[in-house]
Amino acid sequence: MGVASLCLHGYQDRMLNTITHGSATDKTPLLIAHGLYGSARNWGVIAKRLSDERLVVAADMRNHGDSPRTDSHTYPELAADLAEVIAAHGGRMDVIGHSMGGKAAMTLALNHPKAVRRLVVADIAPVAYGHTQIQYIHAMRSVDLDTVQRRPEAAVQLAEAGVEPALQSFFTQSLDIPNRRWKLNLDTLANQMPNIMSFPEMDASWNGPALFLSGAESDYVLPEHRDLIRARFPAARFAKLPGAGHWLHAEKPREFEAAARVFLNA
Repeated sequence: MGVASLCLHGYQDRMLNTITHGSATDKTPLLIAHGLYGSARNWGVIAKRLSDERLVVAADMRNHGDSPRTDSHTYPELAADLAEVIAAHGGRMDVIGHSMGGKAAMTLALNHPKAVRRLVVADIAPVAYGHTQIQYIHAMRSVDLDTVQRRPEAAVQLAEAGVEPALQSFFTQSLDIPNRRWKLNLDTLANQMPNIMSFPEMDASWNGPALFLSGAESDYVLPEHRDLIRARFPAARFAKLPGAGHWLHAEKPREFEAAARVFLNA
């Protein structure tokens, strides 16, 4: 198995930053797209384990991690970003996307159907959601970065802003302490929140194998969403991870890995 490697492309060509695990095999390579406020590094454990059979590429989505910062953040743009990564890795990949990354992955399959072989959508549906995640941007903005020397100190301030413990450690993974900044484009993510919570209107469908894997304790993928999902993804299959919520890959990593592996190898 190859050593994980970091590939940071220049901002002028707008390629996403990626972390690569393993090396090319006879199996289709896998691309992982994280959710809102996440990063490629969040998926390191699962990516490394899945790389025992195939090349795994985890991407920092635009306005996250070490990828380019832009003023716009729409799903067709996120899908085009992913398509560019796929083109750089042979033109066809399996794709796992969680939450925002799941919507980007669905848009990728619909807009660039030949780029995707098999699709895993983690705890999200192709619908507009009525809630918002902007409260977490307010919480991150409230952290006094001039006083933070260690991530636990930032976590304390996030707790004071009402952020639950599990998300405190998640958010602080995107903290660049030496440069006293968040590795998130909070301004754009705040301005683009309506786009992030929505899903683009399109008539396309994608007939490839798709697994909609949800947390049994999550309410993001509801029974009433299934007809719409099947209209866009006629070959969709559905599964739930018992005891997991929206952050199913973090709460049940081994179970998530096993479900993804079985589907990708089918």
